[in-house]
Amino acid sequence: MRVAKYYNNRDVRLEEIPDLKIRDDELLVKVIASGICGSDVMEWYRLKKAPLVLGHEITGEIVEIGSSVKNFKLNQRVFVSHHVPCNACRYCLNGQHTVCDTLRTTNFFPGGFAEFIKVPAINVDRGVFVLPENVSFGEGTFIEPLACVMRAQRMAQIKPCDSVLVLGSGMSGLLHIALANALGSISVIATDIDDYRLEMASKFGAHDVINAKDDVPGSVKRVNGGRLADVVIVCAGAPAAFEQALDCVDRAGTIIFFGSTGPDYNLPLPIFKIWRDGIRLLTSYGASPRDITDSMGFISSHRIDLDKMITHRLKLEDAGLGFSLVAEAKDSVKVVIEPHK
Repeated sequence: MRVAKYYNNRDVRLEEIPDLKIRDDELLVKVIASGICGSDVMEWYRLKKAPLVLGHEITGEIVEIGSSVKNFKLNQRVFVSHHVPCNACRYCLNGQHTVCDTLRTTNFFPGGFAEFIKVPAINVDRGVFVLPENVSFGEGTFIEPLACVMRAQRMAQIKPCDSVLVLGSGMSGLLHIALANALGSISVIATDIDDYRLEMASKFGAHDVINAKDDVPGSVKRVNGGRLADVVIVCAGAPAAFEQALDCVDRAGTIIFFGSTGPDYNLPLPIFKIWRDGIRLLTSYGASPRDITDSMGFISSHRIDLDKMITHRLKLEDAGLGFSLVAEAKDSVKVVIEPHK
């Protein structure tokens, strides 16, 4: 079986591994489409585990079913969640599934940049979702990233009267922009340092765009009726974006750290300003089963034209090019690998 094995962002190799054998409680899924996530190219996180097969945004078809598996059929179109929670620990019972120890240690094998994946029993039980007939395999690769975005916006409690500022218009930023716009936010403002990404931000729902190298707080006030933003969503990994967020949020506003820096950066916080102005600081990592279900429903409603976000569809042997495109963060939006093309 062929896989695209990751060594670093500039070294992704097409290799052969033994064909997968499943147990009685497992599924074998033929990978039809697998999206490259921005987290796949975070070398500070990935290199310590390399070489490995990445890919967690997958859709495919069930081609083999273990003898004890019920409720699934051969050739069924599915989305498979890579991480699944236990649903029984204190975190899960408190609705905080994304910090569950089980969620942080589960995965399918070997990764989505492969011709097939083996789905373990626990993922079969709570991480395999039938893909709606009106959702294409390509659109289905957005289920997991959109679920993460929906979770963040739910936590931020965004209201239609809120102005939303998205710092960073990469793939996750564009999904935040498109979702906030689709849900009726009165003002959606986007920033980036790249002109192509600012153009994409406008295309997918930003009412105003600002070059992040400019005076962002002043520009926000100019386009937002003299006020800073009610909700600021940080979707960039640069420390400057996190610091900028503190200068762009209005009184009683919310900052949600959706992206992350590397582990060695510590953000200096103006505690007095945060305290006096009633600013909420939130983080959001991953998605819960509820978020995945919500994401699937939203995608099947086609309120966002996700298919137009896919700028590159590549064969498995071209996965290295896909990683380069995502790592360079320039003339691409969503890069999808199609292992059987």
